[in-house]
Amino acid sequence: MKKITIATILGIAALSLASSAVAQVKPEEQIKFRKAAYGFASWNMGKIKANLEGTYDAAQVKAAANAIAAVANSGLGALFSPGTEKSVGEQKTAVKPELFQKGAEVAKLAGDFTAASNELVKVADSGDVAAIKVAFGKVGATCKSCHDEFKLH
Repeated sequence: MKKITIATILGIAALSLASSAVAQVKPEEQIKFRKAAYGFASWNMGKIKANLEGTYDAAQVKAAANAIAAVANSGLGALFSPGTEKSVGEQKTAVKPELFQKGAEVAKLAGDFTAASNELVKVADSGDVAAIKVAFGKVGATCKSCHDEFKLH
């Protein structure tokens, strides 16, 4: 028999709460919120890129890395519920319908994004610019792999 850890119990509880909270969010709002979150992450990726290509500001890089990780760890997957696979009202989505049919693949990509984002935070705290460039590239690669597979272009 497998041991049930406190982390497992807390994880199940968090998913239950997230599901309850999302159930109260209309599909149109889910699309709006996820677009805003990914847009915020993208803006912060741009800030890191600008720092790596220009004058480096460690505090700005750390702040941006933390913002990206916050988005990655926020449970955005809950905002991809049935009814959000196509544009709703004034909210347009660029998600391919296949995203809603390939749960395991989507979960892996989301996990890769989260892991890479968390690693970027650790590396940004170190101040090692060469290592930050590598970690930043890995985050960007996770974004690209999901976009290539599940975003309409």
